[in-house]
Amino acid sequence: MLAARRMCTVNSGIRTSIIAGLFCLACAAQPLARAQPSEEPADVVAKPVRNQILDDELTQEERDKAYDDLAKEVVQIERQSNALRKIAKLARPAVVHIEAEKTEPSTTRPGKKKSVEEAGAGTIIDVGGKFFVLTNRHVIKAAELKNIKVRLADGRILTPTNVVSDSETDVAVLTVSATRLVTARIGDSDQTDIGDFVLAMGSPFGLSHSITHGIISAKGRRDLELGEDGVKYQDFMQTDAAINPGNSGGPLLNMRGEVIGMNTAIASSSGGSEGIGFTIPINMAMVIAKQLIERGAVVRAYLGVQLDSKFGPNAAFRLGLPRQAGTRVTAVVPNSPAEIAKLQADDVILEFNGVRIDDDMHLVNLISLTEVGKEVPVIIFRNKQVVNVSVKVAKSLGSK
Repeated sequence: MLAARRMCTVNSGIRTSIIAGLFCLACAAQPLARAQPSEEPADVVAKPVRNQILDDELTQEERDKAYDDLAKEVVQIERQSNALRKIAKLARPAVVHIEAEKTEPSTTRPGKKKSVEEAGAGTIIDVGGKFFVLTNRHVIKAAELKNIKVRLADGRILTPTNVVSDSETDVAVLTVSATRLVTARIGDSDQTDIGDFVLAMGSPFGLSHSITHGIISAKGRRDLELGEDGVKYQDFMQTDAAINPGNSGGPLLNMRGEVIGMNTAIASSSGGSEGIGFTIPINMAMVIAKQLIERGAVVRAYLGVQLDSKFGPNAAFRLGLPRQAGTRVTAVVPNSPAEIAKLQADDVILEFNGVRIDDDMHLVNLISLTEVGKEVPVIIFRNKQVVNVSVKVAKSLGSK
């Protein structure tokens, strides 16, 4: 598993401080070459050195023309820059800065507690005509309502009236009430692909509404170690947009200004951005958020199969597949939806509800986000043939 850091700014005081380090890069000194005697006669006069600066000087007319040519060449760059400005202007009012003051055991004074403030970001969303802030659970975890402050882009500070969260996805929803709230436009993360340009917005090191620019560099990251609580259901998109402590819970935006992810973690040896950030796809986050709002908890679907976490090319070839694909069923739980649908051990599930399966955790995530009681098409590979079945998922035994 890849270890990653969550991105709250953690402080023992109320304000965030920034310490900038200056590093001197020293060149390795090379020995000076010993001067060699000149082979030219002493009476030969050296030729004058060509004055490159003077020879390259332009007349005012030539300078004006060069500026005009440059202006024509950067039109496309300016169009992209204008698009980034519009995205920032549209998204900014819907992004909030969050401060959560809490107490935790002191590491230096056994039996004592210390005050800690975690800072992150969030996005204002509209669900059923009501306003909520979508953020990461680890931003507000263990903080009392009265100690959570939501700072809007216009400077107003709100205290949420309710908080609900899901530890297994690290998603939290804060209920807020105020006039003139601006909500974000939610995009479709399923349509986001590797190489797409994106913007990250949040509060790195407490600097609210900061924006960075990059691309989606990978999808389907499901093997991250995320702190003590962990995150069971993972399907992160990876981005090289600079993400730092304090960006947790903030949005990742596409070039249409739509939210397509919630920034959650980074892989870093220094604690700061090294170009590897992870964001929860917004489709996944919104499914969880709506259940938290409507039910107060997440109800997950259940298929009833045990899967081969080590399913690889050799096993795929043994079963008759031309290449590794999907995930192999190792056992079927009695009286489960899978048994009712007549799934069998050694079936390879290739597609679930129209989505091609990458591996076992990919299928687990898809099932967990499926509406309980929904009947979905499943494509399996059995005895060297492709078989279509229909499965009606049930409520997971672990759901409330």
